[in-house]
Amino acid sequence: MPINTMRRLAGHQRSAAANRQLGLVLAFVAGAINAGGLLAVGQYTSHVTGMVSSVADNLVLGRPDLVPAVLAAVAAFALGAASTALMVNFARRRRLYSEYALPLLVEAVLLLAFGVLGARVAAPALPFTVGLLCYIMGLQNALVTKLSHAEIRTTHMTGIVTDIGIELGKLVYPNRDRGQAPVLANRRRLALLCALLGAFLGGGVAGALGFNYVGYLSTLPLAALLCALAIVPACDDLARSLSRR
Repeated sequence: MPINTMRRLAGHQRSAAANRQLGLVLAFVAGAINAGGLLAVGQYTSHVTGMVSSVADNLVLGRPDLVPAVLAAVAAFALGAASTALMVNFARRRRLYSEYALPLLVEAVLLLAFGVLGARVAAPALPFTVGLLCYIMGLQNALVTKLSHAEIRTTHMTGIVTDIGIELGKLVYPNRDRGQAPVLANRRRLALLCALLGAFLGGGVAGALGFNYVGYLSTLPLAALLCALAIVPACDDLARSLSRR
C-alpha cells in the first residue's frame, strides 16, 4: 500500500473519500472479528442491543448468574469507545498526525495478542476474552463515528440496513404529487451503505473461514492490515518529534 495512501486513509486530515474507503476496510475487519469471535467465544461481540436484551432474558428466566458477564461485556464496549475518545482528544490537543491512527494501532496490538494468546486461553478466562473483543469493537466503532461525524458505522449493520431501506423507499417513490418537491433517493449514499454491508458480510465470511481452518492465528492478517493503515501517521509524529530535539 503506497505511503501517501496510508497517510490519507488514517491521517488527521480527513476527506469524504478517505472516510468512505477507511470505513469499508474497517467494516470488513469488524465482520471478520465478529464472525470469527462467534466461533472463538460462542457469541457475537458487536451487538450491544442483543447483550442488553439478554440481561433482561436471563433475569426473567431465572439465570441471574449470567447477568454479570453480559454487563461486563457491555461495559468493555463502552470502555473501548471511551478509550478512543481519550486518544483522539489527546492527539488533537497536541496536534499529532496520528489523531485517528492511535486507536487503530491499539486495535492492531490487541488483535495480535488475541491471535497469539487466544489458543492458550483456558475456559475460566473466556469472559475476559469476550470483554477483549467487545473492547476492540467499541474502540473501532467510536473511531469511525468521530472521524465521519456519525455518518459511517462499521461494527453493526442495524442502522446500515435501516438507512438502505429508507433510501430504497425514496428511490421507488412515484412522485405523482404535482407542485411539491420530489422525493429523491441519495444514490451515492445508498451505494456506500450497500458497500459497507457487503464489506461486513465479506469480512464475516473471511473471518469464519479463517477461524475454522486456521484458528486464532486468523486474526494476525487483520492486525497487520490495521497496523499498515496506522503506521505512517505514527511515524510522521515520531519524525517530527525527533526533528525538534
